[in-house]
Amino acid sequence: MIGVKSRSSIINEKSMKFTLGIKQNMTQIFDDKGLVHPATILVAGPLTVIQIKTKALDGYDAVQVAFGTKNEKNINKPIKGHLNGVNARFLKEFIVEDISAFKVGDKVDLSAFASGDMIEVSATSKGKGYQSVIKRHGFKGQPRSHGQKHSENAPGSIGGGLRNRVPKNMRMAGRMGGDKITVKNLKVLGVDKDNNQLIISGAVPGRRGTLVEVRG
Repeated sequence: MIGVKSRSSIINEKSMKFTLGIKQNMTQIFDDKGLVHPATILVAGPLTVIQIKTKALDGYDAVQVAFGTKNEKNINKPIKGHLNGVNARFLKEFIVEDISAFKVGDKVDLSAFASGDMIEVSATSKGKGYQSVIKRHGFKGQPRSHGQKHSENAPGSIGGGLRNRVPKNMRMAGRMGGDKITVKNLKVLGVDKDNNQLIISGAVPGRRGTLVEVRG
């Protein structure tokens, strides 16, 4: 899947540390004191700089990078021409403080990251399908009494006198998950530049194989 992020969807926090990675799995890491920390392993980078966006031409300063690989027959001609010979699966933009530090064709690896860095990650959460108000919003549910038998997950009354209309923002059953989630203040526990692996403390949104954006 190749998609260019629109300007409105770009995080406005400027940074010089960024990468894209694929979520692998969770594990446990022991520190020097013998304390165990839950961790998530990402296969991150290397990225290829495809385009430099400037305020003069585009209205904002950003670096557009490509990541991953994809079968060339599945890349249409306009995107293939934009990539200029680079085989990539993902195309994303990051706003940076100094665009002069990048040029088209540069490779961005994990050299900027080190153990102990505080980062934030963004990814698409797991899709959970259609769920009741119990799981989706944490409702208590109905008591199994007074003749009730199969209505423990019923939401109850949504209010009367509304002329058969559902109030705006009413919490009800529906599709859950599949949202863009950003988690801040995560810690880098380890960096393996040789294998392009980034070990991050705690949990990262999404399933195995999810694209994860990392900013320092």
